[in-house]
Amino acid sequence: MTFLSRWPRRPSILNAEPPKGPWGGGSGDGPGEGGPRNPWSLPPGGRKPIGRPSALDDFLKKARATGGGGGGMGGGFGGGLPSAPNARALWAIGTAIILGVWILYTSVHPISPQQRGVVTYFGAYSETIDPGIRWTLPAPIAHVTKVDVQRIRTENFPTGEGENLTLTGDQNIIDLAYSVRWNIASPQDYVFQLADPQSTVRAAAESAMRAVVAQTTLKQALGAGRTVIEQRVQDLTQAILNDYHSGVRIQGVAIKQAAAPSRIVEEFNKVTAAQQEAVANLNQSQSYAQQVVARAQGEAAAFDKVYAQYKLAPEVTRRRMYYDTMEAVLAKTDKTIIETPGVTPYLPLAGARKLPDPTVSAAPPPAPAAGGAQ
Repeated sequence: MTFLSRWPRRPSILNAEPPKGPWGGGSGDGPGEGGPRNPWSLPPGGRKPIGRPSALDDFLKKARATGGGGGGMGGGFGGGLPSAPNARALWAIGTAIILGVWILYTSVHPISPQQRGVVTYFGAYSETIDPGIRWTLPAPIAHVTKVDVQRIRTENFPTGEGENLTLTGDQNIIDLAYSVRWNIASPQDYVFQLADPQSTVRAAAESAMRAVVAQTTLKQALGAGRTVIEQRVQDLTQAILNDYHSGVRIQGVAIKQAAAPSRIVEEFNKVTAAQQEAVANLNQSQSYAQQVVARAQGEAAAFDKVYAQYKLAPEVTRRRMYYDTMEAVLAKTDKTIIETPGVTPYLPLAGARKLPDPTVSAAPPPAPAAGGAQ
């Protein structure tokens, strides 16, 4: 009996078990209740926190970090999931793009027709390039300064409203307004020799104007001497700027106003009127002198002709001069002609006389001579 009670048990795999569904056999979803848990049911501890990474996220991170190595899930495709470029590669690509743009931007220089380009290498002058598309080494090795050489710049004196009082050579003061036109003749000198080109040109022009006016009288500054002053100021200003090696060319100087200061304008106008009157009187006297001289020269020329005739025939010339003189004298007087054989002691000639001129006062009758009654 004992032997029968010791029959061997069947293996556990052959034991009959109750059927189970794909998500387990019972209603229990907790661990240890047999079978996997329903994935759409809430976990026993409630919903997982959102911020916690899942297993798939961890797997993808590891795959990117390892570059999809040859073991594990990679299998026969030799690398697993494709990996994104790392930060070092992105920095290299970005740096290369920026460097290429910088080289292209600082190496190509479009120069317009009115411009010239001053090229420097490490701050030292190299050359001056002409208009067109020009190439140089990139910055900071090379640098190009574009200069407009055709633009005419104008400096006005004074700037804005106000007076510009200047002392003349005869100790008078005038209010002087003028302008100076200039352009760039040498781009390299203009860039390197002058720190402030506009201020330098203004200072040189103002110094030249005051120096020239100080050697000019008031009459010349207000009258026809303006053209001479403008030319002298232009030459002197250009000489000063040439001494500075400025690369600037003075195109011209124009005096726009030369008048008395506003405080003494009335007295100045009186002086001007007196000067104009003096000039008019002087011109009138010179004209009269020229007429007298011309008349005298004509009379002298006529006398010379008469003298030449007198030397050829003195008697005839003398008689002719006598007749001409008597004709000139008798033409202005009343005359009575009496023939010699018929002379009488008394001839009534009152009716033959001309009527007296009313504009000429009658002369008083002569006083009777003493003893006339006898």
